[in-house]
Amino acid sequence: MRILHLDKDTKQNLLDELLKRSPNHYGKYEQSVNEILKEVKLRRDAALFEYTKKFDGAQINASNIRVTKEEIEEAYRLTDDSLVAVIRKALHNIRIYHEKQRQTSWFDSRPDGTVLGQKVTPLQRVGVYVPGGKAAYPSSVLMNILPAKVAGVDEIVMVTPPGKDGKVASTTLVAAREAGADVIYKAGGAQAVAALAYGTESIPKVDKIVGPGNIFVALAKKAVYGHVSIDAIAGPSEILVIADETANPRYVAADLLSQAEHDELASAILVTTSRELAEKVSRETEQFIAQLERSEIIRKSLDNYGYILVADTMEDAIDTANEIASEHLEIQTQNPYEVMTKIRNAGAIFIGEYSSEPLGDYFAGPNHVLPTNGTAKFFSPLSVDDFIKKSSIIAYSKDALADIHEDIEYFAQAERLGAHANSIRVRFEEDEGGRRR
Repeated sequence: MRILHLDKDTKQNLLDELLKRSPNHYGKYEQSVNEILKEVKLRRDAALFEYTKKFDGAQINASNIRVTKEEIEEAYRLTDDSLVAVIRKALHNIRIYHEKQRQTSWFDSRPDGTVLGQKVTPLQRVGVYVPGGKAAYPSSVLMNILPAKVAGVDEIVMVTPPGKDGKVASTTLVAAREAGADVIYKAGGAQAVAALAYGTESIPKVDKIVGPGNIFVALAKKAVYGHVSIDAIAGPSEILVIADETANPRYVAADLLSQAEHDELASAILVTTSRELAEKVSRETEQFIAQLERSEIIRKSLDNYGYILVADTMEDAIDTANEIASEHLEIQTQNPYEVMTKIRNAGAIFIGEYSSEPLGDYFAGPNHVLPTNGTAKFFSPLSVDDFIKKSSIIAYSKDALADIHEDIEYFAQAERLGAHANSIRVRFEEDEGGRRR
């Protein structure tokens, strides 16, 4: 891996490079995506089935688009019992963590008859997109469905692209059933996003769409936002490690490569105060790459967006981490909790040398759907909060309103909104007998 001294110019050049990976730069695909969305919105099932045949090679129709009970039972037979057991262990941890995020409605009543509060309501129907094709990611199934289930969503609709044989990966189906999906449809790509957003004869319209996908899925979600809500536009994977001279270079190198293997746009960055550690980590990465299965992808990822930055001080390292706002941030220093208190921007923070990033991907419990491309400066991980909505509650008695009605009328008139003022005023008009109505 390349080793650079961290200074103002290095940091700015790095930030500029990382921004090139943003989904906002996928413009050349937008026309194709918009055409797919338009067709599905107009022709519904007919267009959905045509695009499924075109892109996935599967002959899907109204009679087989919905995954059956028999297909799920077959999936369990095809999945190793040991993997099912691990899925259930991970599911338990994820559920327990997200149950702590639950919010409840609250109401505050006062002696004058005023009642103020907040009503928390789960979303009615949510669509979960799960990638398919050559790979299966049961961990993503758990991470997207369980927060919705804990939130109390009435109906969780999952879509995932089928293989050419019209089937869905067995591990995907097992994870979906374990997590609590209510219905699963064999549809993927921008056409599946369109079906969830607009509704077709087979797939119902949802209130929100969550889940990762390729460029076409990301652009489709971006385009339908407003018709439905979405979680976020996910970019390529990222990891940033802050380390000092006490860190184990072999651990650091292994952790950097855990994200570099995702794809050629993945970012893996070490920021350290130790030149010696930097050189050892660079050597360790070379040794690992020679052994790892996805070595070609890892090599291209590191060539594109892999960096080892040597900082003069730990404060410089922390400032850089906050500027980059990485999806995953590991802290492997002598005093990791002290460093953690100074981190403002990160999707997930892994503290100490035994808190490797894949722990969060699969098992610990916190969600692995995280903000990317610097959006950790203002976005949070997927959570129960993403599957609820809040309504304000306001109830005033006549006496309570009487004390403040003139202030409200005055405020409304100052904004030249006479009807607003009148809406309050009419409640305190006097009738002909001098009595208030």
